[in-house]
Amino acid sequence: MKSILFPLSFTVGSLLYAQTDTGSIDCNMHIDMVKNDAAQFTLTLTHNEKCEIMMDHNRSKIVLISKEHIPDLSHQNKEPNVGTTERKIDKLISLAKSKLGYSYMPAKAGPDHFDCSGFVYYLFKTNDVSIPRTSLNQSKSGKKLTREELQKGDILFFDTAHRDHVNHSGVYLGNGKFIHSSSGKAYGVTVSELDKGFYLDKFRWGIRKIESELE
Repeated sequence: MKSILFPLSFTVGSLLYAQTDTGSIDCNMHIDMVKNDAAQFTLTLTHNEKCEIMMDHNRSKIVLISKEHIPDLSHQNKEPNVGTTERKIDKLISLAKSKLGYSYMPAKAGPDHFDCSGFVYYLFKTNDVSIPRTSLNQSKSGKKLTREELQKGDILFFDTAHRDHVNHSGVYLGNGKFIHSSSGKAYGVTVSELDKGFYLDKFRWGIRKIESELE
C-alpha cells in the first residue's frame, strides 16, 4: 500500500500497466482512496509485486516499471576483476562519461535512454554491483553519507521538489561535480555542480556501494 501526494492540478489517469520493450505487463494497480485538502490530494494505490512505482515529480506523473523486465546488463563492458577499489570506480565513471548527452526518458535504464535512477542502476549493474532500481529505494540501500564524507563513485540523492522525499539520484565525480540523467534543461546525461546553482540546497545524502578492500 502506497500513499502518494500530488498538486491539486494533477489529473488521474488509468495507469494499470507497465510498459516494456516487448509489450505491457498487467500490474493489477488500483486506486483505493482519494483524499483531498486545500492544496493537494493523496492517492492510496495497491499493485502486485511484479511492478514498481516510480515518481516523476517534475512532470507530475506516475510511471510503472516491471521488475521482471529490467534488462540484464551484467554482460556489457565486462572486464576481469580488477581487484582495487580505485580501478572499479574509474571504470564506472568512465562508463558514465561515455553516456554524456544521451537522452532522458522516463522509466528507461539504458543503454541509450535513461531516467535518473535508471542511469545510476545501469552504471552499477553493468559493473556487477547490485542496487535497487528507483532513486528512493537506492537511497535506503546503504549508510547515509554527509557532504563532507563523499568520495568519487558514491551515489548522491536529492529532493528537487523540497517535499521531504528523495526523487533524484546521480554519481559523484569528485571536486564538487556529479553526473546524472536530468529531466531539466539538459534533458539527458550531464555533469552538474553539487555546491552551487540549482542543486546546492537539494542534496540530502550519499551512499557508498563500492567499498575499499581495506575497510
